[in-house]
Amino acid sequence: MLQSVEALLDPVLDASVREEWARLLEAGLPSQARHTGSSNAPHVTLAVAERIGADVDARLAGAVPADLPALRLGGVLVFPGRSGRCVLARSVVVSAGLLDLHARLLDVVGDEPGVVAHVRPDAWTPHVTLAHRLDVGLLPAALAALDDVGREREGRVGGVRRWDPEAQETWLL
Repeated sequence: MLQSVEALLDPVLDASVREEWARLLEAGLPSQARHTGSSNAPHVTLAVAERIGADVDARLAGAVPADLPALRLGGVLVFPGRSGRCVLARSVVVSAGLLDLHARLLDVVGDEPGVVAHVRPDAWTPHVTLAHRLDVGLLPAALAALDDVGREREGRVGGVRRWDPEAQETWLL
């Protein structure tokens, strides 16, 4: 199973995304709110690999700057999926601080086995997922449920965590 390094959102941005999850859920649509596991939190994926060794965690923690960067959520993105479905997400406006954080952490994880291509600097699209497996025909309803899809939200990265789905554990770096 793929392991990841993720930027968590500050409390205000986190609450804003969870409100959008709730709106989708109230509209009877797919939503990250349906995932009730303790690991489910709004986040921006920074690095993903087949395996991230325990020895790497100390280096990752050392690569996280004391002053975490600003984070701005932009408009809604739609990523194509399979069988007429898609992923609905909030875009993350790229900043020098976010790019630096991404580069620092990816530099540490880069030699681990199976780093996925879509987190490499030339392919990374930072985003916060709102819903998986949304039928493309339901996009108008999802956008209506979100109401203010174009409004940007500003805050900061609230922390950086590791996620190991095999162990079902997350921990802050």
